[in-house]
Amino acid sequence: MSHFLDLAAMFIVPLLIVLIPIFIGQRYGIYSSKRSTDIKEAPVGTVVGTAFGLLAFMLAFTFQIATNRYDARKGLLLDEVTNIRTTYLRAGLLQEPFCTDTKELLVEYVDLRVELSKDTSLLKTALFRSQQILDTLWRYTERLAEQDRSSEVYALYTASVNDLVDNFNQRISMTFEYRIPSVVLWILLIIAFFAMLTLGYHFGISGKGNLGVNLILAFIFAVVMLLILALDRPETGIAKINQKPMLTLQKQLQARQISDEK
Repeated sequence: MSHFLDLAAMFIVPLLIVLIPIFIGQRYGIYSSKRSTDIKEAPVGTVVGTAFGLLAFMLAFTFQIATNRYDARKGLLLDEVTNIRTTYLRAGLLQEPFCTDTKELLVEYVDLRVELSKDTSLLKTALFRSQQILDTLWRYTERLAEQDRSSEVYALYTASVNDLVDNFNQRISMTFEYRIPSVVLWILLIIAFFAMLTLGYHFGISGKGNLGVNLILAFIFAVVMLLILALDRPETGIAKINQKPMLTLQKQLQARQISDEK
């Protein structure tokens, strides 16, 4: 329900940002044209063109930020898959019980990632358990270091766990903490408001505007803003990253587990 309300707000607010100023500007333009016949369309049209040029620039700038973050999250997903696989393989070089325990924890870690990709409502539970798993793996590295600090096998295992922890922190930061700066969104909406206000005024003095055109323009802007915000907020579930690499890893690790048990 919360995600639905968020999505509704992400669409309705931009829609109103277009419709309301166009209506206000159009009413004022009609009023001004009735009071004075000296108003010329050309200067107003120039202002409208300039305002829409600035709006197009801000939309492109904001969209670029969102797509860059989306691409970064894809890269982090691939890095995480690689780090998990490497840690799993290096765990096979350890003595028991570290070998089996590490492999079981990594299988659970992957399962959490897959379940979260299917149901974002599990976010808090998945993050809490993932942190517990990583803490446990790091305690293993400490215990192994106490046994033999010069062991190359232990060093490789420690490096893999460290990369896994770093990757987890980076994904959390990139996915849930770093957003498009609020000042950028506010400036974009302010420019959109005044651009639509001048357009409505132009419609009013020229008599060329109509409700259908206004609705189409508002719908287009709202859809573009929804796409930008969805790319910036993966928890909405609209712009999901392809989880095939993680799903493939899950099948591989499960198959290895079954093979080891035999």
